[in-house]
Amino acid sequence: MSLALATVVYEWRRYMAAVVALAFSGLLVLAQVGMFVGIGKAFTATIDRSRADLFVLGPKADSLFGNSGLPRRVMSRVYLNPEVAEISDLEGDGAPFNNLSDKPRPGEKAKPGAARRREFVQIMAVDTAPGSLTLPTDIPEDVRRALQEPFVVAVDRSALGRLGVKLGDRAGLGTRTVRIGAILTTYPNVAQPLVLMSRETLRLMNMAESGTRVGPLMVRLRDPSKVEAVRDQLNAASRGEYRAWTRAELGRANGQMLMKNQILGIMLGFSAFLGLLIGIGITWQTLRGALLANIKEFASLRALGVSVMSLRIVVLELSFWVGVAGLGATALLLTGVKLLAQSGGVPMVFPLSNVISTAVFLLVIAMLSGLLSLGILKQSQPADLLR
Repeated sequence: MSLALATVVYEWRRYMAAVVALAFSGLLVLAQVGMFVGIGKAFTATIDRSRADLFVLGPKADSLFGNSGLPRRVMSRVYLNPEVAEISDLEGDGAPFNNLSDKPRPGEKAKPGAARRREFVQIMAVDTAPGSLTLPTDIPEDVRRALQEPFVVAVDRSALGRLGVKLGDRAGLGTRTVRIGAILTTYPNVAQPLVLMSRETLRLMNMAESGTRVGPLMVRLRDPSKVEAVRDQLNAASRGEYRAWTRAELGRANGQMLMKNQILGIMLGFSAFLGLLIGIGITWQTLRGALLANIKEFASLRALGVSVMSLRIVVLELSFWVGVAGLGATALLLTGVKLLAQSGGVPMVFPLSNVISTAVFLLVIAMLSGLLSLGILKQSQPADLLR
């Protein structure tokens, strides 16, 4: 064990403030990244968990958020590829959701003045046949069967309090009454609660798309191992009317589009700057105090012939190990925050690239703090040991 590591291990109390400062600096950045990316993943949950191999969007769409629909004739053109086994369009809408004080029957028009709470929700329609292309892979069998009943919808557990409903309640959705027939557990959304229903219910509520344009297309292939080759074939034959994406490509594009948002960029940049100031300020002062407390030990090493350069390397290594301890503390705090957020229905996702960049960021803070503390070594004069 090196001298620097031994010092951090056996005198950990002196360095705890620096470790905590680094941990909260990392938490400040990663918690916001996790929340923003989690919100974006909540919007695209039915895409990420679908059975589709390819997705077809408009030619100018750079993500699912920027998609403006497709001409309906594109469906038949995509079918011309011999590797395409099934195509389905993704239908959805948005509508006001009201919990009701009276109990109208499902399908009836909600009576004016009956609403006690009002929220705007995101509606997503799925086909309820077993193995359907639009049916997410994690939808339980009992939920699938419940959605087969007309005017029955499913909402996530995290949205029940927000919407003011529970399993079996009736509620107003748009101009019709629906029944909460199933509860989901993996579709939290802090922006707009997701309401899942069958495509037949969407049609009965007069919300289905019947014009010449359709939403994003979901494509299942006969051989999923040929997904990239089929993507290239479809794009080559598109004539500029559409663009095919693999699941991985679309997922990355959705994440990048969310992180490019100007407001989010400003918030994350400010958090990183604030974390830098807090981290360097506290870590520097903590290291400085710890080195001052050990100044006689450094003076003894100099009296034994250890060069100042070697002592500087020890201080920098000590700063590095403090940074490593800060990374461990960040991981523990982040795990706790994620569990707490999940219990409250707030989705959090941490992209690997952001985790790595934050880890490097924390180590840089620790090393900069060590560099700022090197001046203390000037006070480690061997002659002071004779006083």
